[in-house]
Amino acid sequence: MSRYTVAVVRYEKPLESVRKAVELSDGLAKLPAGAKVFIKPNIVFWTKAVAFPKWGVITTSRTIEDMVVLLKERGIDDITIGEGIVTGDPKDKETPAHAFATLGYDNLKKRYGVRAVNVMERPFEKVDLGDGITLGFNTDILHSDFVIDIPVMKAHNQTMVSLGIKNLKGVIDIPSRKKCHSADPKRDLNFMVARLADRLPPIFTLIDGIYTNERGPAFDGRMHRSNLLVASADFLSADLVGAAILGHAPETVPHLVHAAANHGRPVDLSDITVKGTPIAEVARRHEFDFEYARAEDGSWMPAPLAKQGVEGVSYRKYDLSMCTYCSGINGLILTAIRYAWQGKPFDGVEVLTGKSMKPTPGMNKTILLGKCMYQANKDHPDIKEMIAVKGCPPKADDVVKAFHKAGIPVDKSMFDNMDQLPAFFMARYQDKPEFDEAFFQVA
Repeated sequence: MSRYTVAVVRYEKPLESVRKAVELSDGLAKLPAGAKVFIKPNIVFWTKAVAFPKWGVITTSRTIEDMVVLLKERGIDDITIGEGIVTGDPKDKETPAHAFATLGYDNLKKRYGVRAVNVMERPFEKVDLGDGITLGFNTDILHSDFVIDIPVMKAHNQTMVSLGIKNLKGVIDIPSRKKCHSADPKRDLNFMVARLADRLPPIFTLIDGIYTNERGPAFDGRMHRSNLLVASADFLSADLVGAAILGHAPETVPHLVHAAANHGRPVDLSDITVKGTPIAEVARRHEFDFEYARAEDGSWMPAPLAKQGVEGVSYRKYDLSMCTYCSGINGLILTAIRYAWQGKPFDGVEVLTGKSMKPTPGMNKTILLGKCMYQANKDHPDIKEMIAVKGCPPKADDVVKAFHKAGIPVDKSMFDNMDQLPAFFMARYQDKPEFDEAFFQVA
């Protein structure tokens, strides 16, 4: 007999659709009277410089407000919205404040009395997750009575999918986030993420699939208007169904396999009842991976660069050990290399990222990108000429200098204007009425 319930609801109308998802899943059945509630949205990226495609990247403000209204109807007055936005400077308080204001959270405060907190400005507490794993969690979520987790439904280039469990990475501190990207193949990112929900208060997961993201988690993914909500009072069940809707059998998603094993659960949906719309009617394959290929000279690089004919530089595919702070600049570097190519092979340059990669014998120059890569390989005997970018996160100016030293003339202006890059991706969605900015506003 099925033990868990998941609601799959087509998004049709403000408030009514979220209400239907809550009611079908009985998601607030364990909400205590007078509870202190913590709402966790997904704000994976923000810039003050330009508008960017928030669809499929950030939880819709529409869904957040609808959830707040339902809580207020139940007499809940102590409501906190909390998120730990990744910024280039961990001390940056202005960018999160700008995000909260632009997304309408200040209006929610005025209208409903909620508060919005940047968890990076709040205290953290160490939590033992078992197997010797200790991570620092935000105190606000730890000391709430009830958590409402509202992630975006997206495929993810490292964890295959990013749903409710993965969304909770936003409430751990920076050292813990880096620890999650371990070089230990047995305790890798998937192993760590699988435990993030285990010591938190009761969680109701409402996956926001109004817009979904292919090859996420950020603005360079491919967005879709999917009009879906997935809801469950059981965080693992919500994610298992969410993965299936994204076209990935749950048993192929490593962190969900870990989580199911940790909880003594099957991973095949056999103990789950789906109410509302059947999975088969809404499932759509969302690719998560970026294709890498060998160039003619035998080096590895993203397929578009190999197709372009770029030679003389090897840029191996990122692995699970590359954390958010290096991945934030990784895509820009690849774009800069592409534009720096002028038809003449570069001088045998290898770029290494993350914590696990080792140099390839015979390369003339080796760029070690980031503090972790430098520490791992600074004394490696296979490096002929080491060019190190030691920062954590790497500084844009240091990256430019490193590539220039390696003979790859990346355009410095691209790095000086990093905050402008997201605007480039907006062109995909211009004049398409289904991509509506109003979903990220509180009128």
